[in-house]
Amino acid sequence: MTNGAERDDDGDEAQGLRKIIHVDMDAFFASVEQRDNPDLRGKPVAVGGAGGRGVVAAASYEARKFGVRSAMPSVTARRKCPDLIFVRHRFEVYQEVSRQIRAIFRHYTPQVEPLSLDEAYLDVTDDIRGIGSATRIAELIRARIREETQLTASAGVSYNKFLAKLASDQNKPDGLCVIRPGQGAAFVQSLPVRRFHGIGPKGAEKMAKLGIATGADLAAKDADWLRQHFGSFGEYLFRAARGIDLRPVRSNRIRKSIGGERTFGEDISDPDALRDTLERIIGIVWERIAEKQAQGRTVTLKLKYNDFQLATRSRSLPHAIPDRQTFARMAREILEDEMPLPMPIRLMGLTLSNLDSDGKEAAEPPQDTAQLSLL
Repeated sequence: MTNGAERDDDGDEAQGLRKIIHVDMDAFFASVEQRDNPDLRGKPVAVGGAGGRGVVAAASYEARKFGVRSAMPSVTARRKCPDLIFVRHRFEVYQEVSRQIRAIFRHYTPQVEPLSLDEAYLDVTDDIRGIGSATRIAELIRARIREETQLTASAGVSYNKFLAKLASDQNKPDGLCVIRPGQGAAFVQSLPVRRFHGIGPKGAEKMAKLGIATGADLAAKDADWLRQHFGSFGEYLFRAARGIDLRPVRSNRIRKSIGGERTFGEDISDPDALRDTLERIIGIVWERIAEKQAQGRTVTLKLKYNDFQLATRSRSLPHAIPDRQTFARMAREILEDEMPLPMPIRLMGLTLSNLDSDGKEAAEPPQDTAQLSLL
């Protein structure tokens, strides 16, 4: 494993394997605001709504030191950091900077899979510029981003997407990490499971109760045991704990929706219980939307009745849903229109769809709608 900017010729061992770079801009929205307004530099900044039911869309590293994170309610963020400076988002500016960055990517490879405005996978196995090293390509990309946008990016270089994404987060901000062939399993097994994409606080809590805290603990479990305790998610965990990921970089992949759903231990029909459940799902799904910096126009409520009939109801706006408050209001209105329900339900889900072309695309694990029990 290589940290920092150490060079690497990628070695004979890498022959026949992919060369993948994951580039992730550092605190992108907040960094753009600090770049464009010198008065914000060096200060804790949050992009988002400051009052009421506002939510943090992005936080500067100065704000993160106080525990401020994206998707956090603004009231909570202000409590953690009384000097926090809120600025309204400027998506058109972020989109323009994102286009600049993607043009840099495509100078080195046509195989670019954007995940959001500020994040992408690049497959540089076919070295079209004759540079000779994936690590050197990552260095050149980071240098050009700094020169052309005055922003910093972190990058991970490895032989598959899962490892490259983990590596890009290893030395943030403004860092580079390389995981060479033969090092992937050891690297993954040294990490806490919370670093694995798709394992949130609840998933980590469930794993802790099963005696799993690290990638090594996961690797010690066989596939049958993981399937028994985590269902289809166990397949992903089995591969991830061994640093295995066979997915190609897909330059034409478009994510259709972002959402989540919850299956109940007992069927529910009480109106207050339904509303409370919806509020929890709204919070979790909006956190995913904010994390992926996605924009969409349609909210869909999914209900599965106790006879296993499935019903979906949607509402759309002519423009992107601007904030959590609007998203929540639309979801509540859909549910209220359906009540009283004809029978109890065993599952409720919520999705945002009709995403714009810059909405974040699917990553590990590859489900479009994750079970909330694993988030």
